Amino acid sequence: MSTNVPHRPVNVEEHSSPWANGLNIFAGSMMIIAGIWHALAGLAALFNDKVYVATPEYIYSYDLTTWGWVHLLLGILVAVAGVAVIKGQMWGRVLGIVIASLSMIANFLFIPYYPVWSLLIVALDVAIIWALAMHGRKAAY
Repeated sequence: MSTNVPHRPVNVEEHSSPWANGLNIFAGSMMIIAGIWHALAGLAALFNDKVYVATPEYIYSYDLTTWGWVHLLLGILVAVAGVAVIKGQMWGRVLGIVIASLSMIANFLFIPYYPVWSLLIVALDVAIIWALAMHGRKAAY
């Protein structure tokens, strides 16, 4: 007996593994948290320049008001991309990798003002990039 049930070919993109979904949720959540942290650091630098103490005679010394704007804008972009990643948008993942890379560079340059904070954000950005890059790979399945 044969049934007339049409067989639909299985699309690899339709098959979503729990690992891939988990990495997306992790990356998106961490991006939103990192974005909020960036924004708070930026607002602190904008409202009160004396919050951060610069290391004397450090190679990378910049105006704290500029750093405030950089961190505030990066924070907003990272949080928006994090929401897009959680919603499953491809552009969010691509933007997330680019913005997390920029965040790593910015926090490396911000080390003289707040070393522990900057290094923690760099480590968080590495985890975000890893999670976003692993989505869709066979290793994630």
